[in-house]
Amino acid sequence: MSGPRRTTRVTTRNARFQQWEALLTNRTKRSRTGEFLVHGVRPITLAAEHGWPIHALLYASGRRLSDWAAGMLRGSGAEPVEMAPDLLAELAGKDDAELVAVAGLPPDDLSRITPQGPVIVFDRPSDPGNIGTVVRSADAFGAAGVIVTGHAADVYDPKAVRASTGSLFAVPVVRVSAPAEVIAWARTADVRIVGTDETGTHDVFRHDLRGPALIVIGNETRGMSAAWLAACDETVRIPIGGAASSLNAAAAATVLLYEAARQREEK
Repeated sequence: MSGPRRTTRVTTRNARFQQWEALLTNRTKRSRTGEFLVHGVRPITLAAEHGWPIHALLYASGRRLSDWAAGMLRGSGAEPVEMAPDLLAELAGKDDAELVAVAGLPPDDLSRITPQGPVIVFDRPSDPGNIGTVVRSADAFGAAGVIVTGHAADVYDPKAVRASTGSLFAVPVVRVSAPAEVIAWARTADVRIVGTDETGTHDVFRHDLRGPALIVIGNETRGMSAAWLAACDETVRIPIGGAASSLNAAAAATVLLYEAARQREEK
């Protein structure tokens, strides 16, 4: 049985630090290295609990660690990296972070999702924060997964990871470059495709969302693409009032997911 991994020490802006720094802002580097950064107690804990590969745990030299941080370093199997406090603060975005995790990217494979409940499709989202919020709502309301299609913000952007508050590690999230692959997957699995649009033919609360369905949420400003509009079996709308002309895309996804969960409870 192997013992604890040897601690690496980083005291300067060396090549490894620069590689991790690039993961904060460079999507290409994240894809090329197959890694991304995770911040915060809850997200790091959930990543470990759900079996995500954690390649390294970074912590500040000379700082007393909490029982949680010490336990993560002992039990995760990750490479421990002792880092100058100012360098860790740069990667963490704050001065008092205990740990920053370097996690491995999962495969973008639709087989990771079993569509026994609603699956959210987020079409070409431009805001990583909205992606994270949708993933968080999907987790809260029992969705089977989230699929991000088209030219979109990155699921593993730190803003998306942070906005998910750890739900990214509990719900399968898959990136797919074009709708055709997802549409074919849904047809093979006999899953309905339900679009959302202000001109939809049914109010959401009058539409049956109890069975497996792909629920398509369009881009924040342009809505669903032509390919998704053509693929939808039904299109629903969310009735709104007041001076608002529409809902934020993440808010719309949350309403749909809540309604689907409510209907399943009343089944």
